Amino acid sequence: MDLRPTPLLPDGYRVPASRWENQSARLRKLMEEKPYVFGPGIFDPHGAELVMYFGFDAVYFSGYSFAIGHLGTTDMDIYSSVEIADGARRIVSALRKFQLTMALGDPDKDEAPVQLEIPPVVADMDVGYGNVFNVMRTTELYVNGGVAAAHIEDQVMPKRCGHIAGKALVSADEYIAKLKMMRAVADDLGARDFVIISRTDGISATEAPESKRGLELAIDRALRYLDTGIPDLLWCEFPTAERGQTQEFHEQVRKRFPDARFAFNYSSSFKWMNEKEPMTWDELSQMGVKFIFITLAAQHAMGYGFSQLLRDLKEKQQDGYIDLQRLEHAGNGEVPTKSHHLFTGVPYHHKMGELMGMGHRFGSKVDGKLSKEAVF
Repeated sequence: MDLRPTPLLPDGYRVPASRWENQSARLRKLMEEKPYVFGPGIFDPHGAELVMYFGFDAVYFSGYSFAIGHLGTTDMDIYSSVEIADGARRIVSALRKFQLTMALGDPDKDEAPVQLEIPPVVADMDVGYGNVFNVMRTTELYVNGGVAAAHIEDQVMPKRCGHIAGKALVSADEYIAKLKMMRAVADDLGARDFVIISRTDGISATEAPESKRGLELAIDRALRYLDTGIPDLLWCEFPTAERGQTQEFHEQVRKRFPDARFAFNYSSSFKWMNEKEPMTWDELSQMGVKFIFITLAAQHAMGYGFSQLLRDLKEKQQDGYIDLQRLEHAGNGEVPTKSHHLFTGVPYHHKMGELMGMGHRFGSKVDGKLSKEAVF
């Protein structure tokens, strides 16, 4: 790993050189080098940091995740472009900061530095939050916020989650105009590597300008979108985990576009556990899928884990929490958040505060070491 210094770390500490690499270009490079890129779905910066800590290729930030994590509601276009764009920007910013805090470790407690690559952030743009000029503004916010890729879908506004009934599509011409605007804005900002993912909800749509419905409509829409030359990846939202429809869609599209590349939602809405032979990521890769994601991975994990703790607290009071601490600290340190101070960068803030001449505000020396109790 190529490591380099940064003025945001003390002398002698390094971060991966990819810190200064364009994240869209990095995502494209990963998709070329790997059979597929996988991005767990998160809803906040903390979840994104965990994805980064465990070394995943990308971070996926979905609208449904945002609706749950920030509004406590469902995915039916209830939030605005500025809200979700700011959520994505904060995630990108948090990952850059997290790289610094992990690269320092905790010198006072002999916690070694951990060198982490920053995963590109792929974000949901829903339907663009309005007309083509709303798409113009949203794309600018995403690009300037450091997002590596975004997907936009062909539903009417207000849209619905791909697995909620009652979806309707705008005309293909209107949607293509939005794709053109995304590409134009990104290029104008000098972000020519910005990855555009085109999504169709044609299979499940109950309303559309065309007479076609179901898989036929989805394939027709997909071909029209690829005809523009704009989408880097094509995503069809499937209604079930059934293998046949997925294979048929990809095969039919690749008859016209042999080099077409796809994104695939390994959706939390599907009961994969009930499938006799659930599709594997390697199989999807063979169909041309280059980006795989689980939209609500973090939400389901948090819901399960926190529910366990809440039950224990209700039944065992303080012992419920003590049991959690035992689990966190057991084994060989596989739970990175067991020290919330280390994970969030308290040692980094103390050290850099001292180096910047603010030691009296961010910590005080006790026997030659910073006292963490000075502030926290």
